[in-house]
Amino acid sequence: MFTPFSVTGCSLELLRTGERGIVTFCKSQDENILNRLISIGITPGTIITLEQNFPSFLIKIENTSLALDTKSIQAVYVRITDN
Repeated sequence: MFTPFSVTGCSLELLRTGERGIVTFCKSQDENILNRLISIGITPGTIITLEQNFPSFLIKIENTSLALDTKSIQAVYVRITDN
């Protein structure tokens, strides 16, 4: 028998507009992407809200909105929190 489960973590790219998550880790082969994420404050424990995903990704950290490219968004993994 299968045990029911729910997805509580995913790539930031998969969040829906308005969803919030806590950064669990960042993973990329490109060191420049990781350094850029750290420099703008995206580190484990940071709370991120996805404000827009089309035509570009717009995220909100505290009171700051930032536009990120797809490669950077794909490198960030979050644990989804209850809104």
